[in-house]
Amino acid sequence: MRIVVAEDDALLREGLVLLLGGEGLDVVAAVGDGATFLDAVTEHRPQVAIVDVRMPPTHTDEGIRAAVAARRDQPDLAVLVLSAHVEQGFATDLLVGSARGLGYLLKERVGRVATFLEALRRVAGGGTAIDPEVVAQLFARRRAADHLAALTHREREVLGLMAEGLGNAAISQRLWITDHAVHKHIRNIFAKLDLPVGADSDRRVAAVLRHLEATSGAT
Repeated sequence: MRIVVAEDDALLREGLVLLLGGEGLDVVAAVGDGATFLDAVTEHRPQVAIVDVRMPPTHTDEGIRAAVAARRDQPDLAVLVLSAHVEQGFATDLLVGSARGLGYLLKERVGRVATFLEALRRVAGGGTAIDPEVVAQLFARRRAADHLAALTHREREVLGLMAEGLGNAAISQRLWITDHAVHKHIRNIFAKLDLPVGADSDRRVAAVLRHLEATSGAT
């Protein structure tokens, strides 16, 4: 199995090389940035790429973008993405083509050698290996989006203005509706988002959080 490792943390990168080599796997290149990773994929035509999400120069999504580009050039390349945190945007970027030969693990799983190697082999064989925590957060976001889908257009407007920090009076003026109508819309929002009965201030915060979670997941 020919493998390219793309990880900017030198200690983790070298640790992966030693671990994989000890398992009899062939690491043909180990690099620290997205551009060099793409060059290595072109040169070595590996079967599997292990890619960190955040790499130089901006440490945002270089790894994801490089992985997408690599799979576009080599569709049969299996990719195992590693990340310190759940990156919600990875699904729409990497899964836009096919989920075959795709894995996404939190870096803490690498320390669980048996779990990591099992995921690697599954991905190399054309399967998928998605970290349970990633799945849990994606489902949570999906539920938030589903709740928002139940809101009317006006209720979405009210919730959006709540997210901007506007109070009831300001919302009433912005939307040219009565204060009573604002109260009614907010009560409906609380009910449709299934927020427990409690202080209105707490429920406003919870509603805004639901809004931000769902809308950020759509970007």
